Amino acid sequence: MRLIKCNRLVVCATLITYFLYCCFKLKPNSEVLSSMGEQTLEYFLSKGKIPRKDAADIEWCHAANSKNKLTEALQGSALMIEADVLLRGNASEEPIMAHPPENDSDITLQEWLQEVLKSDKGIKLDFKSLAAVSPSMSLLDEVRDQLKGPVWINADVISGPGGKAVPLDPHGYNWEVVHQMEELCRPLKQPVTFPVRAALLPMSFLQLQWLLEQSDRYSLTIWTGKDDAVNVEDLLPYRQKISKTRIYYDLIGSQMTRFKGLPGYS
Repeated sequence: MRLIKCNRLVVCATLITYFLYCCFKLKPNSEVLSSMGEQTLEYFLSKGKIPRKDAADIEWCHAANSKNKLTEALQGSALMIEADVLLRGNASEEPIMAHPPENDSDITLQEWLQEVLKSDKGIKLDFKSLAAVSPSMSLLDEVRDQLKGPVWINADVISGPGGKAVPLDPHGYNWEVVHQMEELCRPLKQPVTFPVRAALLPMSFLQLQWLLEQSDRYSLTIWTGKDDAVNVEDLLPYRQKISKTRIYYDLIGSQMTRFKGLPGYS
């Protein structure tokens, strides 16, 4: 596989172990590669899509795993389009856009990328299959110079609190977990974002603040499960005490609206 030019590529910290090997082979551009915010936010700011360097202004579209969903995403207001990648069933080596338990789709990754090339939106590819990584990276390599927006790549590597159907740990992200996350990502040269669950943040501020202090390349992406009970007031310490360029909010629309309406949000 040829090296991929990595001037806009962001690695999400829930990476599968084999994928870390692929990332080590990515060639960073030292003139462009800096903090997470300086890449993604600078891009959308330069396009006039956001008014300031504030990661909370980035709107997301999820599960664009079909032709119709992708069309809606490309025509909608979201700046980042997320989709899931796995291999088509029956031992195929063709990456498609689908989320388990589905193993088929009306659009392949190659077709999906060709449509994205027509836009200036960013993309996040969430790998649901280890076997899908290598052929998918080859497809990304083929269009690397044509992609306009940021490229985020994500897959699971560490089971955090509540992972793999385990009940949520009431103690949040403990020191052992964050040290493990930092040790795993320390050798990488690319920007790294750590997806963290909103319901666990009230108990994890010191740990996650420490994690961000370890490198300017690190950021957080706060997400929520569809059945999680989230008190958006619990997110205010992160908003108020950590740089606004370093925390992305991948929340349900109604949660984000309530969060932005809180006293002390701005």
